[in-house]
Amino acid sequence: MMRPFISNEITMIWKAVFLTLALVGTTTAQEVTAPTAKPEKQSFEFKDGDRLVLIGNTVIEREQRYGTFEPRLALALGDTKVSVRNLAWSGDTVFGHARSYFGPPEEGIQRLTTHLDLLKPTVVMLCYGSEMAFEGLSGLPNFLTGYRNLLDLMRKQAPGVRLIIVSPPPVESLAPPLPDLAYANKSLSSFRDALRKFALSQNTYFIDLFELMGGMPKAGVTAQPLTENGVHYTQAGYEKLSSKLVIGLGLAAPAFANAELEPITREVLHKDELFFNRWRPQNETYLFGFRKHEQGQNAKEIPMFDPLIDQADGKIQAAKAALLASKKQL
Repeated sequence: MMRPFISNEITMIWKAVFLTLALVGTTTAQEVTAPTAKPEKQSFEFKDGDRLVLIGNTVIEREQRYGTFEPRLALALGDTKVSVRNLAWSGDTVFGHARSYFGPPEEGIQRLTTHLDLLKPTVVMLCYGSEMAFEGLSGLPNFLTGYRNLLDLMRKQAPGVRLIIVSPPPVESLAPPLPDLAYANKSLSSFRDALRKFALSQNTYFIDLFELMGGMPKAGVTAQPLTENGVHYTQAGYEKLSSKLVIGLGLAAPAFANAELEPITREVLHKDELFFNRWRPQNETYLFGFRKHEQGQNAKEIPMFDPLIDQADGKIQAAKAALLASKKQL
């Protein structure tokens, strides 16, 4: 529930921030002395054949409705081929609450583990923590502990995986009756600062999506909103967010009008739909759950999506090649 940003909460939040910054830097001797710790990278290097998996909550899951990120990433990478799979889950946390369905969070983490085993990612991009905008930062130490455990899981399930941590983007204050969310962006700004230091301590690449998307906006109603309700992005919002993510990776995509991107976007949307049905079939309870005695014999059909998804990847690369070739001819 959204609450006014009162003085007592401000005091509590800043105490939590200072405590967490100290914990991130000194929680264990290993983190303080780890020889792998290095300054924040300026660009992320993708390798040909990389398998990029996106993990997070609503802002990442809903991107597959529009298919804006993968086309821009593919074009920015040129001849380098990278496959993208979206495992984000709306409302999820670093503890796996949403993807656990009705069970304990541990079930959500186990489900994520199964999917990581299936995909064997070489790169994982994570974006968690948007709930901090409304819950405040008193739970930040516990959140970072959960995040650390999640990163440990990634490294265990996919040895050698390269990790990218993305800060949540800002929220928007829209016209009444929607609320003024300036207080929420204050929380997100402080959260971003702590998350940056945490990412450095974990030897991961960090993208400051909060700042790239405008940071702390000026007071008042957003003049040209990119969200439906201050939180959930529109088509235009995801176009900007995806472009900023590419910039945050240290890449630059060739300039194409949205109409020119339509062929590759169509292929990405088709692939994302196939993959969503592969890992989150709507009748999962009947296929794999407590009612599998009714339709469990059909579970064998789910892996049949895999060759279709691979074919869709090929069409994405073909559409990318055509676009890049058209740009060279100009």
